[in-house]
Amino acid sequence: MSKGMSHFVLVVYSNALASLILLPAAFFFTRKKRPPITLSFLCKIFCLSIAGITLMQNCVITGVSYSSPTLASALANLIPAFTFLLAVIFGMEKLELKSPKSQIKVFGTLVTISGALIMTLYKGPPVLSPPIQPHLHPSPSTMLTTSNNWLIGGLFIATASLSLSANIVGQAAVLKGYPSEIMLVSFYCLFGTIQSALVTLLFERDPNAWMLSPDIELISVVYSALFGNVVTFGVQAWCIRRKGPVFVATFKPLSIAIAAFLGFIFLGETLYIGSIVGAAIIVTGFYGVIWAQSDKEEVGKTTTTPLLDGHDVDA
Repeated sequence: MSKGMSHFVLVVYSNALASLILLPAAFFFTRKKRPPITLSFLCKIFCLSIAGITLMQNCVITGVSYSSPTLASALANLIPAFTFLLAVIFGMEKLELKSPKSQIKVFGTLVTISGALIMTLYKGPPVLSPPIQPHLHPSPSTMLTTSNNWLIGGLFIATASLSLSANIVGQAAVLKGYPSEIMLVSFYCLFGTIQSALVTLLFERDPNAWMLSPDIELISVVYSALFGNVVTFGVQAWCIRRKGPVFVATFKPLSIAIAAFLGFIFLGETLYIGSIVGAAIIVTGFYGVIWAQSDKEEVGKTTTTPLLDGHDVDA
């Protein structure tokens, strides 16, 4: 990417490599008890890949190219709110405003988003500085820098956030009827590859853009395929099936706090007061949501789970 690699091509190649890894593994590990692969299942995965790969990945990278990573980080914090609203609309999440647990979950979500916005938009004075300052480009100002294309970039990034939220909720619905995360993710990447290739052919007219140099470009594709697709998509689907879409989306703002502290440790970046205060707010809201979610699950297990659930008893 830093040498001018087309982001459209990166999306295609990373998903193609992920498909080559996941598909054989999926058919091997599910060979004994694989749910039937129906046309309905494939159509649902095709739609999920439109939202979660073709639209989301291309929109977020395009949005960053028009605006800035700072704006992308800020608008990505809409994902928990979008996911929560969609989950309520489609009946996956019960919103009982009189219930203390629902109130805590709503309030915790808002607090988490607020903390992430503080980290993204407010810098403040430095608190911790590395011994040796790396030679980096000048950092953005305390508030978002303006640009002639910021509105276009913001629209792309907001669209990507909404698409990812719809994808998370959609995966939860599909996994209820097809409880195989690895099969879902395999076809998800396969369809995403096909769709993204068509998009790339439409917008990337230079044939040389498809050529990969065996240096940082190849490393970017391999890293994106392994960690951005195989690991991330697999863990995300696993968590969605077991904890629900809202639980998964709540981790998005937390990743910003983790990235800030890892940047200080490994990249020598300065920690500012905005990062520390924002991270503290994020963790507070995050644990509020997790507590409300876990308490609800304990109640559900107590009232609905049989004593010998999952065990056959011979008469």
